Amino acid sequence: MVKSIGVLTAGGDAPGLNAAIRAIGKSAIRKHGLSVVGYLDGFRGLMDRRHVRLDSEALSGILIKGGTILGTSRDKPHKMRVGDQTLDMTAAMVETAANMGVEAIVCLGGGGTQKNAKRLADAGMNVVTLPKTIDNDVWGTERTFGFDTALSIATEAVDRLHSTAHSHHRTMVVEVMGHNTGWLALGAGLAGGADVILIPEIPYSVEKVAETLMARKASGSRFSIVAISEGAISTEEKAELDRLLAAKGDAGDSDEKAAAKQAIAAYEHELTQSTTMLAERLEALTGIASRTTILGHVQRGGSPSAVDRLLATYMGADAVQAIVEGDYGKMIATSGRHIVRLPLEEVAGRRRTVPLDHKWIEAARTLGVGFGD
Repeated sequence: MVKSIGVLTAGGDAPGLNAAIRAIGKSAIRKHGLSVVGYLDGFRGLMDRRHVRLDSEALSGILIKGGTILGTSRDKPHKMRVGDQTLDMTAAMVETAANMGVEAIVCLGGGGTQKNAKRLADAGMNVVTLPKTIDNDVWGTERTFGFDTALSIATEAVDRLHSTAHSHHRTMVVEVMGHNTGWLALGAGLAGGADVILIPEIPYSVEKVAETLMARKASGSRFSIVAISEGAISTEEKAELDRLLAAKGDAGDSDEKAAAKQAIAAYEHELTQSTTMLAERLEALTGIASRTTILGHVQRGGSPSAVDRLLATYMGADAVQAIVEGDYGKMIATSGRHIVRLPLEEVAGRRRTVPLDHKWIEAARTLGVGFGD
């Protein structure tokens, strides 16, 4: 029987992390009599043996708190900065946990964390993971905790833009987070009544977006709301990115590959300014004053919603149950009304994008929402 388990949170913070930590700790202590430690600042804390004891007192009152009481980082086990070197510390982390008497670890995080947890599992560590991200893009689960809270925040922001857009007869372009998937922008745009929704899964034409805005003006509408995901790109931008990716694939020696990789990184950095440039181009094409609002990290902060608290709680409880049963190397996921456990090898390295026939897209098109295609 397992007697001691560890918990860590990695990657970006998200509402619901503390609810999950609380569920893991209370379930382990109260139901199974296990001791629980929390590693500080993600995989970095595991390497450095920086940890706290998660007892009943430490877990009290954290359910409603945003962020994570353990802290987080984006350090990777196989690419850990140690002094002036970058080293593979995976095996050292497994040894560290064993020397501390920690027999299994629950890793809470998004897609990158699932890959890093698999590396630890492959190195011999008993690992179970939970899917956390506001982007809702972890493969294999219908919901990640953090998404519902961020969706509510983004929707409220779109709601609030309606009044100023109407008052000044403007086009308001609001950028929503989501990394390279459109779940957050699509959900907030649809729930908030956006007139155009731009997501990474559907490359857009600026001219098509302008046509939609002009059609609204011609029909008597005095303002428009454009919700755009941070990862959305135009058809021209996608063509250039595809060209750079193809050049990287055709590169011969290491120097050519490095140069191609650098060119891709530079172009992707340029794309971070695409929302502002889009607003400027729309104003030039339509003659309608356009303003940009970038929501940024405000979407990740604050107290988790009831939905995220519930999701994190029953996922956390099942993670402990999986450990007690010896069902390691799994990610706890949702499928319909059920909890399922997916092998990490099925999850790691994959991303859950928005299907083009998803009901949200179909509903939006039925209502006349433009996608720029």
